[in-house]
Amino acid sequence: MYQDDYFVVLQPDQPEEIMTKQELLEKLLNLLSVFSDVMPKELLKFPTLEEKALFLRDNFCEWNIAAGEYLQWYAIRLEK
Repeated sequence: MYQDDYFVVLQPDQPEEIMTKQELLEKLLNLLSVFSDVMPKELLKFPTLEEKALFLRDNFCEWNIAAGEYLQWYAIRLEK
């Protein structure tokens, strides 16, 4: 049996992290609140930060926040 509710998350100069869907959502929410001026234009149609973060998590796998700063995430399956 597999679970696909996990993501590997990569950032420059940081070790890779394994996060749950909720943990990644919270990380994206925090980053969106700080870097709202550089969010992908596809997110502008959503009224709340949570909707933006959900769309970002579920439809993207990378966000270039600034020069040399990015966040990448990939869904993974963990074996039980």
